Amino acid sequence: MLRKSAFALSKAFPKRCSLGHTMSPNSANASPFHLWSYLGYTVLLVTGVGAFLLIRAYGETLSAPAPAAVVEAKSDVKVDVFHILLALATVIAAGQGLARVFKYIGQPPVIGEVAAGILLGPTLLGRLSPEAYHFLLPESVAPYLEAIAQLGVILYMFLVGLELNASLSGERAHATVAISHASILCPFVLGSILALWLYPRLSSSDVPFTSFALFMGVAMSVTAFPVLARILTDRKLTQTQLGATALMCAAVDDVTAWCLLALVVGVVQARVDGLGLVFLGTAAFVAFLFLAVRPAVVWLTTRFDRGRLSTGVAALVFLGLLLSALATEAIGIHALFGAFLFGAVIPHDSTVAREFTRRMSDVVTIFLLPAFFALTGMRTLIDFNLEYGLLCGLITVTATAGKFGGTFGAARWTGLSWRTSTSLGLLMNTRGLMELIVLNVGLQLRVISPTLFAMMVLMALVTTMATTPLLQLLELSQPGAPVKEVEAA
Repeated sequence: MLRKSAFALSKAFPKRCSLGHTMSPNSANASPFHLWSYLGYTVLLVTGVGAFLLIRAYGETLSAPAPAAVVEAKSDVKVDVFHILLALATVIAAGQGLARVFKYIGQPPVIGEVAAGILLGPTLLGRLSPEAYHFLLPESVAPYLEAIAQLGVILYMFLVGLELNASLSGERAHATVAISHASILCPFVLGSILALWLYPRLSSSDVPFTSFALFMGVAMSVTAFPVLARILTDRKLTQTQLGATALMCAAVDDVTAWCLLALVVGVVQARVDGLGLVFLGTAAFVAFLFLAVRPAVVWLTTRFDRGRLSTGVAALVFLGLLLSALATEAIGIHALFGAFLFGAVIPHDSTVAREFTRRMSDVVTIFLLPAFFALTGMRTLIDFNLEYGLLCGLITVTATAGKFGGTFGAARWTGLSWRTSTSLGLLMNTRGLMELIVLNVGLQLRVISPTLFAMMVLMALVTTMATTPLLQLLELSQPGAPVKEVEAA
């Protein structure tokens, strides 16, 4: 899936041009439109920032209940290898089985793997057979599963970075950036507004409202680039205008969302003291990667691009990956961001990127990530009552309204047709695994409670599962004009 999405991006935009310029012969006549686009884009950004500042000013006056006592689980010094292997084998088997079922009904396979982790957790198996649950996933294996899961997610984010095409090109590059940022800004603001209502009910007094609101905004803004690419590939839309625009929007969305998450992690971990140092350290590290490391990596990939990956080059890449992850962890913005950035500085069409993607994809997605799904399932306890369901529904509606509304409105503003704008809004509402990674970061930092974590996991599953059926309904509503044949209005 990672290789297909990278190939789709490179095929969809074969010609390079500078950001914000079109290649059409009528570009000279389009300057008034561009002026209004830039003006509207500026107003959108200023409105979003101003709205959050107003929300923050009021939210800081709210009070939340006292934090609940945290009971730390004690584990034996001896490593329980048997149960670690049993847990991995169980979640891999269940995940692969459900992935095939979900793929058969037209859903992304990753939804089946996530569902397997939840069904094996306290939500279902823990209720039906507590003995079986504690035998398959005892608390003693949680620390080891978390270590495996962290390694898997770090490598997965590196692969996501590898598939990104850093050069924005194509005739509608300026529109793509505007659509992507609107699809982040609108759910971010709505998530911050929702935080005003959720904070007194689902948070605690040891969590500052600013951290809570920032995290809710980011969590609502995520789009799953790999899952979206898989949907486009399955529906043969990667070479269409809709597919190309969706891929580029998701790529820009990924970069922006992870930068925002790094900001939130820095705010949470540094609080007020040392926050400036975190920002300065982050800016310096990003500048170092793109101004010093990227040229060296480009030279290296050109010098040793011989059709196969040597052991020495592979060792250098792994070393760079680990050092980048260590650097961002030391700065205070999480190792995932360093892994993602290091993948992004490697040219996506180089032998290094292709070979690493080919060799690592199956190991990461089939063997390592199931530990993450198992851990997510162990942390997810879904209650089946009316109030819980209403809260989940409110979170899902808010996330969908922000993501779909922001994407649709910006797409229409930049000149896309109603049909294309609707399809793009549905696609950008896909969250999948990327959302789960963000939520686990929030839970580890104790910015969100386990109850809110479970609700947000359900939101991620529902919004991702809804994408394909809604696209099919849109296609059936106009059988004479298939979704893949879209044009600008």
